[in-house]
Amino acid sequence: MKISLRAGERIYINGAVLRVDRKVSVELVNDVMFLLEGQVMQASDATTALRQLYFIVQLMLMNPTDVRDAAALYAQHYAALCAVCESREMLDGLGAIHELVGATRYFEALKRIRALFPVEQAILAGAANVSPVEAA
Repeated sequence: MKISLRAGERIYINGAVLRVDRKVSVELVNDVMFLLEGQVMQASDATTALRQLYFIVQLMLMNPTDVRDAAALYAQHYAALCAVCESREMLDGLGAIHELVGATRYFEALKRIRALFPVEQAILAGAANVSPVEAA
């Protein structure tokens, strides 16, 4: 896999952070876990349940030698999210994500979580539009 990076851009590879000082192309010739800087979510951006799940899986990908604590947190968060979710699309997506995480395919799991962000946003927007009288 060949990756092009701009000057000053970072890439996270198997827990290491690399920053390049000029435009470069990097060829990854074996199987590694990596994230480009634009795919990295900051803790302050994990403002919804699904974004928090993304952040937890991201921790598992970025520190592959020590996933025990992140895996325990993932299990708790995943179970809580499934318990409150009513959307079939969201539940199906969460099931697929859980299979990917179980197979340590964290990058694919992150892609799947990102694909559910609009679904979560629609659910949250719908909940925000429900009046207190309708909710009762």
